[in-house]
Amino acid sequence: MIRKRSRPVNGRIPAVMAMAMLICNLFLLFNGCQTTMEPPVPAPFEGLDTICTNDWWNRAPNPIHNVKVERDQVVAFGIYTVSNHILKLSAQLYPLYPDETRVVRLEVKKGDRWVEIGREKVNDIGWSALFRLEAWDTTKDVPYRIRHGKKAMFEGLIRRDPVEKEEIVMAAFTGNSNQDRGNRDHYVRNVNALDPDILFFSGDQSYDHTEHTAAWLLFGSQFREIFRTRPCITIPDDHDVGQGNLWGEGGKISTSSACDDGGYKYHPAYVKMVERCQTSHLPDPFDPTPIGQGIGVYYTNLVVGEVDFAIIEDRKFKSGPSGKIPQQGPRPDHITDPDYDPASLDLEGLVLLGDRQLYFLDQWADWTEGVKMKVVLSQTGFAGTAHLHGNKENRILADMDSNGWPQTGRNKALRAIRKANAVHIGGDQHLTTVVRHGIDEFRDGPWSFLVPCLVNYYKRWWWPADEQPGMNHDPENPLPWTGDYYDGFGNRITMVAYANPGVPAAGAGFGLIRFNKPSKEVTFECWPRNVDVTDKDAMQFTGWPVTFKLDE
Repeated sequence: MIRKRSRPVNGRIPAVMAMAMLICNLFLLFNGCQTTMEPPVPAPFEGLDTICTNDWWNRAPNPIHNVKVERDQVVAFGIYTVSNHILKLSAQLYPLYPDETRVVRLEVKKGDRWVEIGREKVNDIGWSALFRLEAWDTTKDVPYRIRHGKKAMFEGLIRRDPVEKEEIVMAAFTGNSNQDRGNRDHYVRNVNALDPDILFFSGDQSYDHTEHTAAWLLFGSQFREIFRTRPCITIPDDHDVGQGNLWGEGGKISTSSACDDGGYKYHPAYVKMVERCQTSHLPDPFDPTPIGQGIGVYYTNLVVGEVDFAIIEDRKFKSGPSGKIPQQGPRPDHITDPDYDPASLDLEGLVLLGDRQLYFLDQWADWTEGVKMKVVLSQTGFAGTAHLHGNKENRILADMDSNGWPQTGRNKALRAIRKANAVHIGGDQHLTTVVRHGIDEFRDGPWSFLVPCLVNYYKRWWWPADEQPGMNHDPENPLPWTGDYYDGFGNRITMVAYANPGVPAAGAGFGLIRFNKPSKEVTFECWPRNVDVTDKDAMQFTGWPVTFKLDE
C-alpha cells in the first residue's frame, strides 16, 4: 500500500503531486480563486525574497536565518500598538508548507482561561497577518497569545496605558547591521532592566536588500523579548526596501543604480510587503491615500501615557538630487567641492516632507486633549552632522542623504515641530548626536536626538575641519567640538553631544528618552552596546545624559 503524502519528502515534492498542484493552481488562477498550494513565482519577485516564493523548503539553508523551524515554532512573534482604544497586532510567521492552514488565531487570558477573540489570514508574501480590534480596554494589562495549528504559539502582554506615571520612557534604536547576525542578548538584558514604556526602531531593521523576510524574522528573533510585553514602533528605511539610500519622491520608479534620481528601485509589490510587515501594527494612517505605484503610507500618531508621538516618513516624499542640482562631488548626493555655494542646492520645487505630512503635523500640533508632551519620530535628522564618512580621509562637505537638504523643506519641517513644542527622535546616520536646531537664528528650533546604530560597521565622525569649538561653546561640556555651527547646507545647529566611533563599542548602542510630564523636562540617555546598565559603575557615552525643559 502506498501512502499519500501532502508534505514534501526530504525537501522534495513527488512528481505526481507537483503536476497535480500545478494543474490545480492554474485552474484556480484562471478562475479568480485563491489557493494555499504552491503558487507560481510572481514576476515582481523574481530574484527577491526567496522564502516567499516557490518551493522554499527545497532551497539550501537560508544564510540569514534558519526558516525551516519545527512546526510548533512557526509563530515567530507578535508586535503591537494601542491607539484610541484600537489594538493593532501583527502576527509574524515563518514560511508555511502548502498543506498548512493560513489561519492564525488571537487569544487573550480572562481569569484562568484563554478566550479566542480573532482569526486572520496569513499573507503568503511576507507571512504576516494583522489583527485590528476596537473598543480595547486600556486600563488593564492583558496577556495574549497568537496560535497556529495545534501547537504553535507566541505569548505576550498588551500593557495598559500608563497615564498615571509622571515619567514616560522610550527606548530607541537604529541600524541593525548584517555585519553581525548574532543574538542581541546584551540589548535585551539592558532594555528589560530599564523597562521602558514604549520602543522605537527608526529603520534598517533589515540590511539584506533582496531578502527582507528572512532578515525581518532574524530581527524578530533578536528583539522579540523586549517587544513581547510592550508597544513597539517600527518604521522601514532605505536598506529595508533594498536601497543604499532612499529619496522616495512620491513613489516614482528609480532608474539610477544608486537611486539618487529619486524613487524606488524594486517592484512596488516588494516595497508594500516590507511596509506591511513592519508598519501594519501602527495606528491607522492620518491620510491613507497611496503614493505613486500604489505604495501605501503610514504617517500617523500614537499616544502613550499622555505623550503624543507623531510618526512621519521623511524619505517617502523627498526629492532625489540627481538631475536637479549641480553635481559638485564624486556623486550627485555628496558635495566635496570647497568652492560650492550652499544656496545653489536649495532650488524651488524641491521637497522634503511634502505638503501632506506638513498638513498632518500642523493639525497634530493642535491636538492637545489628554496630551502633556509631544514627540516627532522619523528615520533621520534635519541637519548634516557627519563630516567624515567611512574613514577619516573621506571628508564630505554636504550629504543630501541627511534632512539638512533641501534647506527650505528642512525649515518647514522644523517650524512644524516647533509649533507643537515637540522634540525629535531619529537615527540612521551611524553617528549619534544631540542637536538644538536653529531656523532663523541659533537655538530657536527644536531639540533632536539621533540614536546610535545597534551595530555600527560604517563609521562617521563629527569633526570640524578647523577643530575649533563652536560659537557659545559651553566650557563645562566635556566634548571639544560643541556649540553653534553652520552645517554644510548653511543650516544653524548647536551641537550639544556626539559619540565618534573611537569611543566605546565603536559608537554602537541605543538611546533612552525620559519624558517628565509635571516638569516638562526631557532627558536623553545614550548607552554603549557593551555596557551593563545594572552595574552601579555603568557609564553612558561622554556628553550624556542631556536634560532640558521644553518650555525654555
